[in-house]
Amino acid sequence: MKQLLLVILLVCAPSILAQTHCVEVSKIWDNGSHSAFTSLIKFKGDYYCSFREGESHIFDKEGKAEGKVRIIKSSDGINWESVALLNKSGYDLRDPKLSITPTGKLMVIIGGSIYEDRMLTGLVPQVSFSDDGRVFTDPLSAKIDDSASNGYGWIWRVTWEGEVGYAAMYSPRDDGEANLYLLSTRDGVTFDLITGFDISGFPNEATIRFDAKGDMLMMVRREKGNERGYWGKSSAPYTDWTWKEMEVRLGGPDFIHVNDDLIVMGTRSYYTSFPKTVLWAGNGSEKFQEVYVLPSGGDTSYPGFIVEGDQLWVSYYSTHETPLASVYLAKIPLEIFYLK
Repeated sequence: MKQLLLVILLVCAPSILAQTHCVEVSKIWDNGSHSAFTSLIKFKGDYYCSFREGESHIFDKEGKAEGKVRIIKSSDGINWESVALLNKSGYDLRDPKLSITPTGKLMVIIGGSIYEDRMLTGLVPQVSFSDDGRVFTDPLSAKIDDSASNGYGWIWRVTWEGEVGYAAMYSPRDDGEANLYLLSTRDGVTFDLITGFDISGFPNEATIRFDAKGDMLMMVRREKGNERGYWGKSSAPYTDWTWKEMEVRLGGPDFIHVNDDLIVMGTRSYYTSFPKTVLWAGNGSEKFQEVYVLPSGGDTSYPGFIVEGDQLWVSYYSTHETPLASVYLAKIPLEIFYLK
């Protein structure tokens, strides 16, 4: 397929920590569709970015929600080409998140929403795999432990540690709240229940990472009550958790554990009239300091992270330049995130 080489913006401006740094930002996908909810990974020496593609944030002009998953690839982080467009009849495929299985496959975990007359009637996680980064299997429904499944489940992301993949799944309830579960998998298809969490405020989008000691870290978005995020920590077997309330509201969040001195978190900012995607730095607790505001606005957020040399690469989407969302890649010096 045709490669995309899009304009690169070099931004040399003070960060919030009052230092001047050059940040390279490029628009890596804009085909006239609403392209949103990104993930970023390096696989077999190439870079991959996944996102949902549709007519709008949810519904098309006919009132249908049938989003597809686009996966693009680059060998240099500048020139990008499409390698896959995944779809499944009757499903709105959303929030595709990339990971690499212990057997060396590129895996995509996908939210599968089912709508009837604009009403959500089901949430069934989907999964696709690729051996070479070019040919992907058709989306397959994940098999969820019966004790954590009610037909409405959203696996937000899979993080592999050794031979086991871990994921948080949320499930909306009839009372307007949601259950949040910790699941494990060894094949990326069958997910077993580890534990459930008693968290109020409609917990949903949750990312899991591991620190150098093997402790599990989890950041959870909440959308009711005071809407502040939750930060959790647990040691194996990950059934006993310590939770702390964060100081900020989260939207489309992700974080990367760079090392035990640095965690970088990205989220939509709700503190301005024109939302932006903002990067924050922390060192392992629930407290983060705002560091950098990405060129963004409106419908924006859902970053993906990888460390490449002395840079942090961040994928995200935004509508600050186009009516429908485009996908961007920022390359940022890691040094700006180390708190003084």
